[in-house]
Amino acid sequence: MLKRKIMSFLIALMLTYTGFFGVFYQNIVYAATLHNDYTSHPASVAIDLGLQKGYLWLSGDGNFYPQNQITQGQFIASLVAIRDLKEAAPVPQLAVGHWAKQSYEKAQKAGMLADVKIDPNKRLTKEEAAALVFTAWKPIRGEKNPNLTNTGALITWGWMKPAPSGQPKFREDLPVTKADAAEILRYLWQDKWQLEQGAKYATEFHKSLKILDGKITGEVPKGDNNFKIEAMFFTKKNAFKSFINNQSFSVPLGDLLAFSFSVINSNDSTDAGIYMYERLPSLERKNNTQKFHFMKGNK
Repeated sequence: MLKRKIMSFLIALMLTYTGFFGVFYQNIVYAATLHNDYTSHPASVAIDLGLQKGYLWLSGDGNFYPQNQITQGQFIASLVAIRDLKEAAPVPQLAVGHWAKQSYEKAQKAGMLADVKIDPNKRLTKEEAAALVFTAWKPIRGEKNPNLTNTGALITWGWMKPAPSGQPKFREDLPVTKADAAEILRYLWQDKWQLEQGAKYATEFHKSLKILDGKITGEVPKGDNNFKIEAMFFTKKNAFKSFINNQSFSVPLGDLLAFSFSVINSNDSTDAGIYMYERLPSLERKNNTQKFHFMKGNK
């Protein structure tokens, strides 16, 4: 008790001399309680990533509440943040000043709200969350496999957990907790990030290409350990020559039918970029980056 009184006296004394310390002390207290409800949760890594990247948010008391069922408004706000959408279109169903109005308006402009009944407080099932994912990701990865439900497709790719043992694997009616949503959103953020990296390396590669003295010359970007980057040249003799990260090349143009450039995620083998050069000697390229229907699942 005496130590507590002494500490209180010291804090009061320091607050007298500087208002800044008061803010600083409050931040320390807040930081001490921050994350206290999910640090031991299996989804803690996904939650931390979302908080760090700014597409997940804590409640005003500093907790995340991972076992709460996520709402439509919360999930749409996260999807909009990951897509980094800027343009908006009116959503008259939400009043001016509603906390989710800006997110819904950006989602509306991006075509994410087709066939969606606007209800920010609605608690989402697996099928409802999965439908929003595929609508949001259509401009990025294209159409999903038409032979699967939205839930089935996300579970097949490993982006959503299957139903508990003893139940049908693709149960669409199960609730999606905030922790479940954090795991799904982590895959989306990582996929967007890897596609951005793939496009960056593809531009770097394309700018290096030259046709000189009857040869195609260039350099495969160095990249990093996250990606295998490869240029593959297909010859008229049904052979191929391959060059990987940080290798230069000089290949006789007259020997070639076509060549490709690929960026593959080293961890899960998903495609971050596939480009074809088929109209030689033109260096025109075609983006063949695989879509949802074909991509391998992230496990």
